[in-house]
Amino acid sequence: MFDWNRSCAYDEQRKRRFHTTARSRPKKLATELALPQGSFDLRSNKAGIAVSGEITLHHHRAYIQVGQFGLSSGHGILIRTCKGRKDYTGGANHFVALGMLDNIPALAAAVRAITGVGRDSSHSSERRAA
Repeated sequence: MFDWNRSCAYDEQRKRRFHTTARSRPKKLATELALPQGSFDLRSNKAGIAVSGEITLHHHRAYIQVGQFGLSSGHGILIRTCKGRKDYTGGANHFVALGMLDNIPALAAAVRAITGVGRDSSHSSERRAA
């Protein structure tokens, strides 16, 4: 299991593993939320040597970003609403623990609670919007 709270700054091998591992989780999240193919983008930005960079799942109504930007607080998943895939600022920021990447159903529940996106909340409207 990956230690999400161990910094990957200044450690290229660890950073590469962080991105490889973290990139797979938003894909699983999209499946758990039943997001239709084509309704979201998945991006990875490795950024500079002193930071982890981030992995972003950008749906037309939800913006979810994973990074080690909140290590001291234990938070590293940003969840917020947005109005389209060109909206990079969106609604209010909500943060959850990086460890939720190991519990995709719980992360999906948090995304649904914050954004209203996904199975159990607006699944039928997601299908109509696709």
